[in-house]
Amino acid sequence: MSKDKNIYFLGYSGHAYVAIDVAKASSFSVMGYFDKQENKHDPYKIEYLGNEEELDLKDLVKEAYVFPAMGSNAIRKKLHSLLEYLNIEQTVLVHPTAFVSESAIIGQSTLINPNTVVNTLAKIGKACILNTGSIIEHECIIDDYSHIAPGAVLTGNVQVGKNCFIGANAVIKQGVKITDNVIIGAGSVVLKNIEKEGTWVGNPAKLLLK
Repeated sequence: MSKDKNIYFLGYSGHAYVAIDVAKASSFSVMGYFDKQENKHDPYKIEYLGNEEELDLKDLVKEAYVFPAMGSNAIRKKLHSLLEYLNIEQTVLVHPTAFVSESAIIGQSTLINPNTVVNTLAKIGKACILNTGSIIEHECIIDDYSHIAPGAVLTGNVQVGKNCFIGANAVIKQGVKITDNVIIGAGSVVLKNIEKEGTWVGNPAKLLLK
């Protein structure tokens, strides 16, 4: 079997299950997973290979890609950075039901879930999650380690910074720019640029004060 269709996962819970589904739907062979401890809940019956921080990971995965499959932006960034540091090959996982324009640019270790649309000239950073049914319209830019939740809509020319979370069914108006480390609440509507970190909610979205 070619290396191009072998894959290991970092993490085995929550979003890792989804990533494994996407990998299997794309004809990857899942070789096993690394995590801090073995997960007793094993729905896919795959092999636990140990804690990636205590192993010679690069030597163990010579014949496969490795995918950091964590929902947390911070943890996913840490795992992706480890893979980059070790110069371990990464890939993109795209579900067959997703539409990704040929002109779109997708960063390594990004997960694109079922029924997602990534339209013309969009640019997606490293280790992002484009969750089920999200719509990334033409010329949008999503920076590294951001997560677009199910059903969120980024209309054309939207820019999303690093480490952002765009909640389920949120709508971002065309041309809006969102700075790094922003959370947009589920169902919120963003009509203007967001230049301040924090959690923004409502229609129109406003900064949630602590």
